[in-house]
Amino acid sequence: MSTVADKLAKKSSNKSSTKQVRLRLVYVDFWSAVKLSFLAAVAVAVVTVVMFFLIYTVVSTTGVVDTVSSLISSLSPSFVLKSYLGLPQVMAFGAVVAIINLIVVTVLGAIAAAVYNLAVKVTGGLLVGFTSN
Repeated sequence: MSTVADKLAKKSSNKSSTKQVRLRLVYVDFWSAVKLSFLAAVAVAVVTVVMFFLIYTVVSTTGVVDTVSSLISSLSPSFVLKSYLGLPQVMAFGAVVAIINLIVVTVLGAIAAAVYNLAVKVTGGLLVGFTSN
């Protein structure tokens, strides 16, 4: 009498033939690369804004802003640091940094796709191997 476990053991002892395929990547679609780099830049922009908020919250809660503000006001009484280093100013600066980063990363993705497509004409492309298990 053969059980299911015996059948599975017999089946696993047979060596399965794996197929290997070697493909050459010879073209990266420009607009797909731009869209993908834009999506990655949006994710980085959100992380940047959240990071600015968290760092400001930690620095403000620990009293570093008050200490530095009192130190600067003792040196120059007319300068008030808190008017320049409030939460709205920090978040506005974080948003500007995130927008600039969004533009730069998107442009770099487009440039990378264009450079790869030009380099393929010289090198022949990237050889990629795939296997099936």
